[in-house]
Amino acid sequence: MLSVSRWKKWALLCAPVLASSALLWAQMPSQVPVPKDNPQTPAKVELGKKLYFDPRISITGTVSCNSCHNVMTNGTDNRPVSAGAHGKLGDRNSPTVFNAAFRSVQFWDGRAASLEEQAKGPQTNPVEMGMPSGEAVVGRIEAIPEYRQEFLEVFGGSQPITFDHIAQAIASFERTLITPNSPYDRYMKGDKSALSAEARRGLELFNSIGCTACHGGPMFDGPSQPMGTGFYMKFPLNTDNEYVKKYDLLADTGRYQVTHQESDQHMFVVQSLWNIEMTAPYFHNGSVKNLEEAVRVMAKTQLDKSLTAGQAKDLVAFLDSLTGVSPHIGMPRLPETPNTTILEK
Repeated sequence: MLSVSRWKKWALLCAPVLASSALLWAQMPSQVPVPKDNPQTPAKVELGKKLYFDPRISITGTVSCNSCHNVMTNGTDNRPVSAGAHGKLGDRNSPTVFNAAFRSVQFWDGRAASLEEQAKGPQTNPVEMGMPSGEAVVGRIEAIPEYRQEFLEVFGGSQPITFDHIAQAIASFERTLITPNSPYDRYMKGDKSALSAEARRGLELFNSIGCTACHGGPMFDGPSQPMGTGFYMKFPLNTDNEYVKKYDLLADTGRYQVTHQESDQHMFVVQSLWNIEMTAPYFHNGSVKNLEEAVRVMAKTQLDKSLTAGQAKDLVAFLDSLTGVSPHIGMPRLPETPNTTILEK
């Protein structure tokens, strides 16, 4: 990982090159990467979908994966921070689950190397779903007859219900949550009418002022990385401005909380820009309510640039063009527990 000073030098040197080539490779991939140890099957995806919507994998029976990452809307809950079991609030904004399958690491600090690992985290997090252990989650699922049959059919073996298998099923469903065919995608494929004049100006500005030094690549989250390897950037990079105090941007030390290395102070995974118009509020702490203000904050804190009103509006118009078509997702019918409840006092 580059030091901050070396990163700034690299970014300044490479920004023109990245800008000139961004139009060639900043397109959503056509295929989702699937790990060899968790192949996709329709039955596994359907099982994962049920688990994703099932609040019984939380201690209170009230919080599901969908509670914070609502696939009926934009894959988030549009709150600064999410509410978990017993109403406890998290300390970071919930990223969208849409297109998360393309990310090389998960969470703002990159602590999960895969969707499978990410799926385990909230279930046993005391502030999120609050289950005391993975074994406790397994116990909940084993107590539901229909799940026992489904896990046997999907995974087989003498012990089909495991915490690993629960996470694998959820991750398989999440790999279907992609949003292709945005106006920008259509523009890149030759439909020059897909972008407005404002969006085209915003695209050129996005390239020319250096945004692509971090938000380049197919997902607008930096260069493609091997799964399990994150691409990080210091945020805020420039702290001598009014936004840092206004939005409390230095309170969270970022990846440092995972590694405890000084070089990781305030380092965060560079976030994808796909569907960004739909996922307000913005930043790791959800402190900025609208996208135009977020664009101004990023320009000043990361590039030390002050945008005019017209520039900010053009950049927002371009970012709005990155919204793709969400998949149709019907609500699943969850397995019942006849004559009893597994949600004991």
